[in-house]
Amino acid sequence: MNKTAIYPGTFDPITNGHVDVIERACEMFDHVHVVIAVNAKKQTLFSEEERLVMIRESLKHVANVSVLVHHRLTVDIARETGAVAIVRGIRAVSDFEYEFQIALMNRKIEPNIYTVFLTPHEKYTYLNSSIVREMASYGEFADDFVPQIVVDALKKKFASKT
Repeated sequence: MNKTAIYPGTFDPITNGHVDVIERACEMFDHVHVVIAVNAKKQTLFSEEERLVMIRESLKHVANVSVLVHHRLTVDIARETGAVAIVRGIRAVSDFEYEFQIALMNRKIEPNIYTVFLTPHEKYTYLNSSIVREMASYGEFADDFVPQIVVDALKKKFASKT
């Protein structure tokens, strides 16, 4: 039986913490769809297309991963792709509280799709996309936080804002 999972997120931008979780999810599942979630209420720094390109480039070394965009409920895209699980990264207890609520709602909607929580390597536990964007807005582009393509995109994005 082919075990497929999805890993949804905004990925604005993708970080090395995301990449770490995705790599480990790909060891657990036959295939992982990284799903760029589009939320009309969320203002993003990067467009859907920019995020798609950055994620694909950041994961080109992983054979059993694909990247797609969705505008619906996460559980809908899980059903559509035949996923048996939704992978979520948890950095801290505060993440768990929110993610646990979402997992219970998803289970109510679709009891046959599980939520799997993975923690990133401890060197990434403090890292999130908001921090990366904030640092970049002040001219700090730490390549140990994000893949090189993201460093380049952040430099370009913030150079055009000055």
